[in-house]
Amino acid sequence: MPDAQGSVLLTARWVVGHENGRHCLYENGEVVFEGNRILYVGHRYPGTVARRHDYGRAVIGPGFVDLDALSDLDTTILGFDNSPAWRKGRIWPETYMKQGPYEMYTPAELAFQKRYAFAQLIRNGITTALPIASLFYRVWGETRDEFLSAANAAGELGLRVYLGPAYRSGHTYVDAEGKIRCHYDPARGMAGLDEAIAFCDEVEGRHGGRVRAMLAPDRIETCTPELLRASARAAQERDIPIRLHCCQSRLEYDLVQEQHGMSPPQWLQSLGFLSPRALLPHGTYVSGSRHIPQPGRDLEIIRDAGASIVHCPLVSARHGATLSSFARYRKLGINIGMGTDTWPPDMVQNMQVGLMLCRVEEASTEAVRAEDYYDAATVGGADALGRPDLGRLSVGAKADIVVFDFSHDRNGQMIDPIQTLMISGSGRDVSQVVIDGRFVMVDGRIPGFDARLAQEQAQRQFDGLIARYPDRTWGHPPVEQIFSSSYPRPARSPS
Repeated sequence: MPDAQGSVLLTARWVVGHENGRHCLYENGEVVFEGNRILYVGHRYPGTVARRHDYGRAVIGPGFVDLDALSDLDTTILGFDNSPAWRKGRIWPETYMKQGPYEMYTPAELAFQKRYAFAQLIRNGITTALPIASLFYRVWGETRDEFLSAANAAGELGLRVYLGPAYRSGHTYVDAEGKIRCHYDPARGMAGLDEAIAFCDEVEGRHGGRVRAMLAPDRIETCTPELLRASARAAQERDIPIRLHCCQSRLEYDLVQEQHGMSPPQWLQSLGFLSPRALLPHGTYVSGSRHIPQPGRDLEIIRDAGASIVHCPLVSARHGATLSSFARYRKLGINIGMGTDTWPPDMVQNMQVGLMLCRVEEASTEAVRAEDYYDAATVGGADALGRPDLGRLSVGAKADIVVFDFSHDRNGQMIDPIQTLMISGSGRDVSQVVIDGRFVMVDGRIPGFDARLAQEQAQRQFDGLIARYPDRTWGHPPVEQIFSSSYPRPARSPS
């Protein structure tokens, strides 16, 4: 993919600029970039440019930062109408654990799904991504080789990523009586950390700096104290992000309290894990919330450490959870970034769902505004990564730019551009994407990516995974008993 040569000017009905520490709107505005940096944002650029693109009835804004970016063929959607999770293959049965878990995808399939998922992120206007994938169908953790292929896929497609294979000390399982228990292998967890550190040192700064490193211990309840302490030290020594799924379920919250006598944030604080480098999806189960009503200082602990909550409203809402509330977290001074974490990886849909849920939680339309969520998806994510050059269109920032095409009638009448995006916009409205000064998507097409063929392959792999679900589901029922049908499916008549 060739780099842009000379300066490029983009103009549209609306441009989201950034001045005096916050976004601003330029009506009939212009953005100029050269190489991988923004040169100018405003009206009537005084200089000369090599190329000019006028997008008409469109919104030009900064690319979204996805701190929990879907990077596989999402299995959480299988639980949409199929619960409880422990009966539907979302927790290993003891029989599967003892017989020996196996990889349910081949190395080639793992490589494909990363490339496929990265393309979907770009198509939805996400320019910086921290990938997340499920470990339920893995032997244990993720590997160096698969993440080297992920780095290559990101480099080929032009996506800006922070990469690190997930690792863990243990997992939950369901015993023969249907009780959820924990299994730990501390040595395996530390070996996973060692491999992750080696990978981080190997890939940091690849592909012109678009590939960066991160550490990704899997979930708080799957990690020993020693693993979390060592992970935090490694992240501090390298000054890289460290992400840990935390406060995302009642089961997790209760397990941590039972094992350590503290809430998850209290336990992380006691281990010295929390810092401005810490990214914590999902943060829904905290003291004083609708899910954990008893009083406590969970949110204050997170805030005082400078850690960031990664808000994934779509996947949380599908499972009956939400922040209590986004407005409350912001008022407390907690930095909030956004994550997709499920299919579709549509950041706009996530913002819309989150905004509506917050207003319901607070019983007020004044609790949160459109720009509050747009901030979280742009500068909130960038600030969580310590990247003032991302998530905003300002002079000197990286040229990570997204164009939302509002020339069609499905968006209705244009009011304020950000409000219109929250009311009727979609990731499908993204028409152009520039990352690091390169056009990685033009008119909805990503060079070298055949969307139709990729979708066919993705469906084949997904169907193969579903066929193997009985192996790792409690009681090993047939597929049709694991996953329900919305309506009866009459047998076909003989031809």
